[in-house]
Amino acid sequence: MEMKPRIGPGALVGVDEAMIRRQVHTFYGRVRLDPVLGPVFNDAVEDWDEHLAKLCDFWSSVLLMTGRFKGSPMAAHARRPDIRDEHFPRWLDLFERTAREVCPPPAAALFVEKSRMIGRSLALGLAVSRGEIPPLGS
Repeated sequence: MEMKPRIGPGALVGVDEAMIRRQVHTFYGRVRLDPVLGPVFNDAVEDWDEHLAKLCDFWSSVLLMTGRFKGSPMAAHARRPDIRDEHFPRWLDLFERTAREVCPPPAAALFVEKSRMIGRSLALGLAVSRGEIPPLGS
């Protein structure tokens, strides 16, 4: 029996690699200039070209199921004590506004849905790793 290739949710709403690149590059261009987020990111990222390529791989893996991303976002963020809870709503707001500007509505909605899920997961994981809330089952 022949297996059909898996189609990522992004392909179903018109997301392609060019759209991912446009979203990632536009968004992080804005992050770098943001008075609150900019200092955190600019201090953490040594090579923006490399970081943007990694983020494009991440979103390609999330939305198109390409499997290109290799990394551990939780571990990378946990090493940064300057990332605080109040950064997440600001990051999400800027991400959502960017998606609604650079993507057609169905694609923007998917970017927003996934970004909220990822943001919640990261915020929760960081809180656990910092001992702010106990891990599940303890």
